[in-house]
Amino acid sequence: MTRSEETPVEMGGMPDQAPTGRDRVHHHDVDEQKLRQVETAISYVLRIGVVASVITVLIGMVMVFKQHPGYASITGKVSYHVVSGPTTSFPHTLGQLGTALSQGTGDGVIVLGLIILLATPVLRVAVGVLSFIYEKDPPMTIVTLFVLAVLIASFFLG
Repeated sequence: MTRSEETPVEMGGMPDQAPTGRDRVHHHDVDEQKLRQVETAISYVLRIGVVASVITVLIGMVMVFKQHPGYASITGKVSYHVVSGPTTSFPHTLGQLGTALSQGTGDGVIVLGLIILLATPVLRVAVGVLSFIYEKDPPMTIVTLFVLAVLIASFFLG
């Protein structure tokens, strides 16, 4: 059904009344307001996720340098593997992360910050699903749910 074929009720008017320009403008304003609310929610998710991640990583770095003062003085040959190799205490699994966080190590806090950073775009897609439900757009809801499922599966499948 095209816009010109819509009945007055579908356009926001009363059943026995022809739509006025005001009804059409009001309907457009409501759509614009919904769109702005959705865009604002998405921008907050992204901003809060990135800021929380940066703050968490910085706190973790401060903790690491307090717990391991030797890391601050870079002398001789420096190797990334010395700090994060498979034999170091740096958490490599969720179980190790839980242990590191419960022990209050800076390494665990840094990894938590990185997980927050990785989760931010996934949360953004989840908010997108909710926004399409809010906008009553079933096709985009389904597509976005599929994207969310692929993102989540990618974490578990590697």
